[in-house]
Amino acid sequence: MTTSVVHARPLQIAELSRGLRLPLPPIEDPHLEILGEGLVRAFHDILNSAPSAVHYGSEAEISALLENRLNALIEDDPFWGQLVLCVARGKESLSFDGAHLEKRPDLSIYLTNRSRSFPVIVEAKIIDSPTGKTAALYCQQGLNRFLIGDYGWGGQEAFMIAYVRDGSDIASGLAPRLAAKGGAAPPFATEADPVAVGFGAADCARSKHGRSFTYSHQAPPAHLPGSIALLHIWVNAAIPPAAS
Repeated sequence: MTTSVVHARPLQIAELSRGLRLPLPPIEDPHLEILGEGLVRAFHDILNSAPSAVHYGSEAEISALLENRLNALIEDDPFWGQLVLCVARGKESLSFDGAHLEKRPDLSIYLTNRSRSFPVIVEAKIIDSPTGKTAALYCQQGLNRFLIGDYGWGGQEAFMIAYVRDGSDIASGLAPRLAAKGGAAPPFATEADPVAVGFGAADCARSKHGRSFTYSHQAPPAHLPGSIALLHIWVNAAIPPAAS
């Protein structure tokens, strides 16, 4: 029996990034707005069509519905269709150094005008404190993956979507976890605290974070990836109160 050894694979990264200078240029704000609004719209569509799955289903179940709806939007929404080539769930990808060959971000959005090697990544988490799915896990097992180079390492932006079942919001649930306390360095390499952005009927914000890895295929000073902007979309997946 053979065992898998974790080690950097610079040849994998060199091939993946052939002909490209990383990080890729920033995505223009109007395009980020289209992506954010598309994610919010698709969520509300599946909330209307499959409420029990949204209220009670697993993260994978909700994200699978979201993937299908986002791909359907390519035909339904001309702005989304012009920007997005396709959306894939759980697409295997490499970590920044090739040490991990089978990273599986929740959703990968392939853009029509951007390298297919580096889709826009969307990481999804349920937030439901009574079941142990907390905002702390959202940061530790979600947000942090973008900072260490597991996800989104070839670009300068990525999305996180929270399926919120416990009434949490970004201002009270996320922002305090990213802010510096008592003179210490801010956690999660926060360079800009969450600032509200408008992506439709959802609680949305943008934060900025430093990244701790370097590119192996680009000589200094081009080996530094720079910061990443994270677009947070917290949607209401809670069971609505019964009508009185």
